[in-house]
Amino acid sequence: MEQDIKFFINSIREKTGIECSVYTSGGEFIAGENIDKINIPLDFDGVFVDEKNNYTLFNIFYKGKKLIAKISGNSDAEKNYAHLLKELAENFFFKETALSQSDLFKAILLGELNKAQIIKHMHKFSIKDAPAFVILIDVDAGHLEETKNMLTSCADTLDVVVELDNQIAFIKFIEGENAEYQPPIEYAEFIKQSVYEEVGANVKIAIGSTVKSVLELSVSFSQAVSTFRMAQIFGSRGDIHSFKEFMLIKMLEDLPKHKLSENLQMLMDSSANEIFSDEEMLSTAEEFLESSLNTSETSRKLYLHRNTLIYRLDKIEKATGLNIRKFSDAITFRLITILSNLVK
Repeated sequence: MEQDIKFFINSIREKTGIECSVYTSGGEFIAGENIDKINIPLDFDGVFVDEKNNYTLFNIFYKGKKLIAKISGNSDAEKNYAHLLKELAENFFFKETALSQSDLFKAILLGELNKAQIIKHMHKFSIKDAPAFVILIDVDAGHLEETKNMLTSCADTLDVVVELDNQIAFIKFIEGENAEYQPPIEYAEFIKQSVYEEVGANVKIAIGSTVKSVLELSVSFSQAVSTFRMAQIFGSRGDIHSFKEFMLIKMLEDLPKHKLSENLQMLMDSSANEIFSDEEMLSTAEEFLESSLNTSETSRKLYLHRNTLIYRLDKIEKATGLNIRKFSDAITFRLITILSNLVK
């Protein structure tokens, strides 16, 4: 690997005069001029300009491994150079890699290929372009291969099954305007039930949004990965979740933490702390919201007498000023619980 990267760096220097250094995804030096370890920002993807340290970083992929390249400077010129060098590096290293169709889709999901490379291989494998979404399936290692084979056997003509680390990505294509439409959540439920019946495994599923083209599949995959993360952080009930469930959370996540804290303080009365620190009351409220504000359904799921549930809802209203039997107040309550988790 080091020799290939050194050859690329020297080629860039000879042709452009730009000095470039390459590091692992953790910031450890591999090749180039600057041997100092660098700090990699969280969620770094694409190109990152570090104004404080006066350098620009960009991702490159070498045989499936994500590496970080660095050039000096932090102006718009260096940013443009970084985008250009990123594409040159991917084309340079990509020539050495022969991909199977399965490897191709894996590389597309992980964002390892640029648009030109994807289109080239779509022609090579005669892949039809169509809208699609990614269903990410989390299954224990002992059932991974069997689950993959089962999903492959039940996939439609265009669908693709890709094996990842202890996960399987099922790429579901939507074939034509006249095809019978099945909502993604329903198809995910079908997959979960089928895996349980045929393989004997319980799975957890995250669904990305529908994208218009194979070129955008990495977006849907990234959303599915984020969905798993947010479902875990917020302790979401159930085994199937879609990215759309967490759109509000994703939007709030992008706000500065101090702004989230300010909004939380505006929404929280001092007496409300008692409710939001009481696991039993929070669990009751969450189940009530998940049951579409239906008291009978909530009582059944929690094995509570209806009067006990009414008592708890009244207690929540008295402490928070929110009657979560009303849709608008239920939304505000959910917002408070989200903000509380995000400011921790």
